[in-house]
Amino acid sequence: MSDEMLSLVSPVVAYWIYSLFFHILDCTDAPWINKYRIHDSAEVKSRNLVSRWSCFFWVILQQVVQTVFGYFWIDGTADTSSFLTDVASIRNGIVAAANLFLGEALALKLLRSSGPAAVWFAYWYAIPMTQLLFAMMCIDTWQYFLHRAFHVNKLLYRQFHSWHHRLYVPYAYGALYNHPLEGLVLDTVGTGLAHLISLMTVRQGIVLFVFSTLKTIDDHCGYRLSLDPLQMIFSNNADYHDIHHQIVGIKSNFAQPFFIHWDTLLGTRMTRKTMEERQRRSMGNKIKSS
Repeated sequence: MSDEMLSLVSPVVAYWIYSLFFHILDCTDAPWINKYRIHDSAEVKSRNLVSRWSCFFWVILQQVVQTVFGYFWIDGTADTSSFLTDVASIRNGIVAAANLFLGEALALKLLRSSGPAAVWFAYWYAIPMTQLLFAMMCIDTWQYFLHRAFHVNKLLYRQFHSWHHRLYVPYAYGALYNHPLEGLVLDTVGTGLAHLISLMTVRQGIVLFVFSTLKTIDDHCGYRLSLDPLQMIFSNNADYHDIHHQIVGIKSNFAQPFFIHWDTLLGTRMTRKTMEERQRRSMGNKIKSS
């Protein structure tokens, strides 16, 4: 399979395999799993405004659109530079930086002893990881401001984003349940632009697309899993995003799928404790008024 084809297929396969894991948990009645659920099974069934079969259909449609878009977007012919050319460019950059900051004599001494290792590390780890982190930041920025706009603008919310919020209690394979146009703009185009701007190769894009897909599923899975690496590493996790799906938190926690810096900087972050306090106050006001 070509790299281009793998970049189209792998996010779809990853989506359904990872979603299936959480769906199996959803179908498990064992008492031990209940302590990890953010909402119990009865609440998932009673509060959501769309059937799972309808959700399944619209997710498949979005993935079809995503795949067609990717077919015309991904261009493997752009990855034309050779290994030797890339290594030479990295070496020249390291030499130039060493001469600038250390001086020619000290730079020459260090490069003789550790130059090859520095080039190897930069090529295989430092540059790809920097590109990945930059692409993640691009996706977060794109999604935060568009996602917030879809909430602030009543027309955009009513016509498009309200689809996703029919899932008051999210579950894994509903992660991509969106209006098709919103799914195209928010998810597909945003990730494609991040891949383009970060100058990733097609193979690097496969990592970005799959990782973004897994993270989005995990954010909607409905479980607080103590050993889930995605929930351990990222503050923007299933519990964080679940607050956004509740009525009291719907104008908060817009950030997705990786970091929470935009929510923190722009004052739209809400914690679970704050949400529960507001819910108690709201319930108390209703009791007093009745």
